[in-house]
Order: sequence, then C-alpha cells, then structure tokens
Amino acid sequence: MGVINFIIQNILTQASVTIALIAMLGLILQKKSAGQVVSGSLKTMLGFMVLAAGSSIIVGSLTYFGKIFSEGFQMQGIVPSIEAINGQAMNELGLGRDIALTFLAIFVFNIIIARFTKWKYIFLTGQAILWMATMTTVFGYFAGLRGIALILVGGFIGGVFAVAMPAIAQPFVRKITGSDDIALGHFCTVGYVFEAGVAKVFGEKGEKKKSVEDLKLPAQLEFLQDTYLSVMVVMVPLYIITAAFAGAEFGSTLSGGTHYLMFAFLQAIQFVVGVYVLLSGVRLLLGEIVPAFRGIAMRLVPNAKPALDCPVLFPYSPNAVIVGFITTTIGCVIAMFVLPVFGLAMILPGMLTAFFAGGTAGIFGNQVGGRRGAVIGGVAHGFFITLLPALLVTIFNSMGFVNATATDVDTVAAALMYAWLIGPLLKAF
Repeated sequence: MGVINFIIQNILTQASVTIALIAMLGLILQKKSAGQVVSGSLKTMLGFMVLAAGSSIIVGSLTYFGKIFSEGFQMQGIVPSIEAINGQAMNELGLGRDIALTFLAIFVFNIIIARFTKWKYIFLTGQAILWMATMTTVFGYFAGLRGIALILVGGFIGGVFAVAMPAIAQPFVRKITGSDDIALGHFCTVGYVFEAGVAKVFGEKGEKKKSVEDLKLPAQLEFLQDTYLSVMVVMVPLYIITAAFAGAEFGSTLSGGTHYLMFAFLQAIQFVVGVYVLLSGVRLLLGEIVPAFRGIAMRLVPNAKPALDCPVLFPYSPNAVIVGFITTTIGCVIAMFVLPVFGLAMILPGMLTAFFAGGTAGIFGNQVGGRRGAVIGGVAHGFFITLLPALLVTIFNSMGFVNATATDVDTVAAALMYAWLIGPLLKAF
C-alpha cells in the first residue's frame, strides 16, 4: 500500500510528471532518438508547469477577489469544497486507501474502455480524477459497498465518465480548435454542454451569428483588439468597484501597507499577467504533447486522443473566456438568492470555478450561439452549476458532512446518480 500511495501522491497526482511520462512513452513508442525523447519529455513538463504557474497567479488574484466580493455584497452561505469532503472522508471515515485504489482503478478502466470501444480518449487531468474517486468512494460507501466491490464499482463509473465526458464535448472541441488532435478532460463537461444547449436555443443563428472574437471597434479603441489589454479593461474596474464596496477597513486587512484601491488595481493586473503566462504554457504544451501522443495512439490505444485540462481551449477564444467568467458569476449570484426561496441551500459563488469552468463554457456558448449565446448561456450556466451543488447539500448532511457540497458538475452528477439510482438499487437487493 505504501508503494501505491507513493505512486499516487508523488506521480499520478503530480500532473506535470504524469504528462511528461505520457509524452516520454509516446516518443519511445515512436522509436525517437534518446535526445528527442529527453527533449520532448522535458519541454512537455516545462509547458505544463508554465501553464500551472499562470493558473497559480490567477488563483491568487481570484482568491483576493472572492474575499472582497463576499464582503462587499454581504454574502453568507455554503462554500463548495470537494477538498474538505476528501479530507473528512479520509480522516473521519478512514476511506483513504479506498479512494487511492479507486483512483488507480479509474485510470485502468479508462484505458480498457478506450482500447475496446469507439470512445478513444485518455483522461490526463489527474486532480479531476482524484475528486471523481473521492465522490464515487464516499457515495459507494454509503450505498453499502465495501472492499473490492467499492473500488471496482467506483473505478468503473469513474472510468466511464473519463471517456464519456471528452466524447460528449468533442464535437464542440473539434469546431473550436479546428482539428481533432486534442480533447477536453475536465469534469465540468455537463455544464459546458448545458450552456451550448441554451446558446443553441437563445443565441444567434446562421448569418446573424457573430463571435465575441470579431468585435468591430472605433479607431481610438482598436487597442482593445489586443487580448490582454481588453481583459485588463474589463478586470480593472471590476476589481476596483468591488473593493470600493468592500470598504477601506476590510480592504486594508488584505493589502498590507498599500492603499486598498491601488492594491485592487494591482491584483487586477496580476490576473492579466496570470492569463498571459497560462496561455504561453498552453501553446508550449500543445506543441509537444500532441506529436508525442501519436505514439500511444498508434500502439496502445489506436486513434486515442489526449483529454487535457480546460485551459487548453483558452487561446482559441480568449474574449469568450472573459464573457463566460463574468456571465457565469452573474448567474451564480442570481441562483444564490433564488434557490433559498425554493428551500435549497444558499451556495456562494466560487470565483475559481466561475473563471475556469465559466470561461470554458463561454467558449462553447460563443461557438454555438455567438455573442448572444455566450451571454445568455453564461448566465444560465452560472445558475445551473449552483443548482446542482445545492441539491447535494441535504444528501451530504444526512451522511454527516455538515453544510458541505462539491463544485465540478460531472462529479456532482456522479454523486447524484449514486444517491438517486445506484444506492437505492443496491439496497433493494
């Protein structure tokens, strides 16, 4: 068990190492020279770590923004956190070993399903698989499963999600990227497809459809055609106005010796820096992993595609990312006030989910329904990804996870499937 824990904690959950090993395997299978194998593997790892560095900068900026947002608009409620559920499951329920083995089982089932079915996707976002393993293990445990049955059922369901979600997203990804080289490996796909459906119904159609990437601006505003400047123009007022609502007293507790409005300005710029670094990492990563993956596709799982984390889509539609972030946040805030009216829990908007999942959903909405599709679909997406976690709160309370819920909608969907379908069926027999 110690070896398995070492592999999971030091290799499989270290996404940069996993991706580099995958690239190395692909290059070895293509019988590349030793120099090409080393170069390709290291550059793949470098690309991923640059991407991760960009994400870390964005996370730091959004964490600050989340605090002033909650204070400025006096928000109180439940903060979705699958990390807290994972910690409680391992420490209080003693499910650490089962979660670890289910994690490995999901990897194995993913490869088996991809090898023998038409769903040729290898899910490479290790952290997302860990959260899926947590949910399937916890809900399987409360459905009465124990031991090998708990691990195999959870691994199979997680493995099905690992190939089914990229398969469902692929028709959209193909149009967004203009190729069939990569797939989307992010367990928020149900939300992306939901936004695409809303955009299909309410968005622009045919010749009327205009992408948010094709905005025509007056000559004096043409500098906004630059992605990073346009992001800056949106984020700076958003941060400063929110900081003003939070007030000088609260803002100063976060800003050290800097004036709280100047600190908000700098945090907004920091956000843009994070986007710049992240997109640079994505370009470097894609330049290495796609050719390297051909070796795996040719030998182990013919025609397989790497399913990568959501930022890989950001360079293809950067304006839609910002539209998706803002409209998803608006939808989350609306849902936060509306859902308690119907007896559901009040779920606070999570800024990280709003940016990464909302931004990706915005790309889907823009691709399907143009500008109107991205805006209306984004608000609906924010409402949707708040509704599903709210439905989980009562179920979690009955399990002893008080006022807890999760974020990524695919893992929430897997949990609801256990609670509403698999659990009752198992107890009936």
